[in-house]
Amino acid sequence: MQQQFKTIGITGKPRDRAVVDTMARIAEHLAGQSYTILLDADTWGRRRSSLTVASHATVMQDSDLVIAVGGDGTLLNAARALVDRDAPIVGVNRGRLGFLVDVAPGDLSELDRILAGEYTEDSRMLLEAFIEHEGQVLSRGIALNDVVLHRWNSARMIEFETRVEGELLHRHRSDGLIVSTPTGSTAYAMASGGPIIHPDVDAIGLVAISPHTLSNRPLVINAAATVEILINAEAHNHVRVSCDSQSDLGMVSGGRIVIRRHPKRVRILHPPRYRYFEILRAKLRWGDSNLV
Repeated sequence: MQQQFKTIGITGKPRDRAVVDTMARIAEHLAGQSYTILLDADTWGRRRSSLTVASHATVMQDSDLVIAVGGDGTLLNAARALVDRDAPIVGVNRGRLGFLVDVAPGDLSELDRILAGEYTEDSRMLLEAFIEHEGQVLSRGIALNDVVLHRWNSARMIEFETRVEGELLHRHRSDGLIVSTPTGSTAYAMASGGPIIHPDVDAIGLVAISPHTLSNRPLVINAAATVEILINAEAHNHVRVSCDSQSDLGMVSGGRIVIRRHPKRVRILHPPRYRYFEILRAKLRWGDSNLV
């Protein structure tokens, strides 16, 4: 039996007029259908509304369903906020590429069908990352797309060591390392030459950023494996660790980065017409004419 929704939260990309206008149109459309609507104040701002405008935290905590208006980044932000709950997300595309936000803003009938229980549900893997030092966890982050070690305030390459399940994988110099979920395999990892991993595959991608080794290749490992990254002591002031390019974990001398699969997953609802390979083909422009 498909889930019934009573309280619907609407969030979006901040400081974007088109996003706020779309939120208003969705809210007005749903207001007469016996739903309780919560508008995210971080996006809505000071615009007047007869509906409830609540803090971002309240919207994420009290909603049975969250509608994210914007691009994939907006949905990523909402996904991390919902990680401790079982509330699903629907993405309305007001961004650019949009692999995850696939409801057209001009066709609210797709949203009506989802709310009526006609949807395809996607369960997506998350990663959790820790900065550890002398047995203590200094910071923690969650990612739906990727955890990335990258240069910060220096043009010099990073020297680091990568271990998988305690076993040495490689020591090399590069601009960083992308540790990606299948969802993130069509983002930064793909742009850096990594493989596209179907979201139903339980795996983690390891993609070096501009490695200084011609033989270096992306690697796909079991999602149950723990990845550890140890950085040259001289480089800790020149690197950062980010989750989904939205949260920064920092780094300390002698610290190590530990990345593993998060025990919980994110629920994303798509229109019933959703087909993964169709989305992939359209977004990457792999051809739309019939050859046979």
